[in-house]
Amino acid sequence: MAARSSQNRQMSLTQDLVALCERPEPVIGGDPRFTPISAEAREKLAEKLLIELGDGELWVFAYGSLIWKPSFEHVEERSGLLHGWHRSFCLELVSWRGPPEQPGLMMALDRGGQCRGVGYRLAHDQRNKAVRALLEREITTFEDIAMVRWGHVETPAGAVLSLVFWAGPTGIGVSRKLPLQDVAWVLARACGYAGSNASYLYNTVVKLEEFGIRDRNLWMLQKLVADEIRSLHGDRMQSTPPIRGAES
Repeated sequence: MAARSSQNRQMSLTQDLVALCERPEPVIGGDPRFTPISAEAREKLAEKLLIELGDGELWVFAYGSLIWKPSFEHVEERSGLLHGWHRSFCLELVSWRGPPEQPGLMMALDRGGQCRGVGYRLAHDQRNKAVRALLEREITTFEDIAMVRWGHVETPAGAVLSLVFWAGPTGIGVSRKLPLQDVAWVLARACGYAGSNASYLYNTVVKLEEFGIRDRNLWMLQKLVADEIRSLHGDRMQSTPPIRGAES
């Protein structure tokens, strides 16, 4: 079982601030710069991953939205450390959480450093179904195929081979090493039909805090986003102190 924090730190980014960023947006198609993946190609990728897994247990490493919205059942969870990668808001979004006129940013894993997250073990007899379901959720274009890989994740009970999504993005729509202030500017403004960038950040930080995971950059980022939202929506805000984070 992954360690849980008994008491969260006070977040600057609150549910009330996040609510100021939400607005109705029309559902739009995917990014026209990329090629939708075919069912055949996705199935080929699933078969490749399952062959590589062999008879081993299926672990999935969660570091962002998979922590607070996993979309799968699991039989075990452990805190985990993935070496050689770090969280980065580097993927440009022109749908889902940011329209073309105000692109958003999604988190991925970029090379260098390390990343603390949560490893989930899925039921052995559900491995085939789970891999296919995860690919359907995460891999929507041909260009995404390179974003899924196996990683060795250190856990308190030993290293486990884990499926990792959105690691090492390259090409169009990838912006690396953006200053946190620039990222905060985007996250405070971008919103799509799936919700705001601010809510994505908020839910991620809240869940990491719940697991006792301290990500220094994300903690600084939530403070910058909170400040940016206050600057944008000062006339709509009530004068209330920060509240403890809780998943919305």
